[in-house]
Amino acid sequence: MKNSKFVIDKLAKLFEQGLISSKDLASELMTILKSKRDEIVFKMKLTSKDEFEVLSKRVENLEKKIDQLKINKKKKSN
Repeated sequence: MKNSKFVIDKLAKLFEQGLISSKDLASELMTILKSKRDEIVFKMKLTSKDEFEVLSKRVENLEKKIDQLKINKKKKSN
């Protein structure tokens, strides 16, 4: 309940600031969710902070590669 209240408060704050564009809203929402995810993982102490940062970078790189592959696949199918 506490986490959902946090997200709702952040969304309300975004609307107050006038971020109405869907791209702005989507990117801000993803940023909020990623920060909460990072916070939860860090609290669980699964890895050290340094290890976590390295793993986060690796995941980001993999996500970028996946996006590029999807774009290339769409171009080839057209």
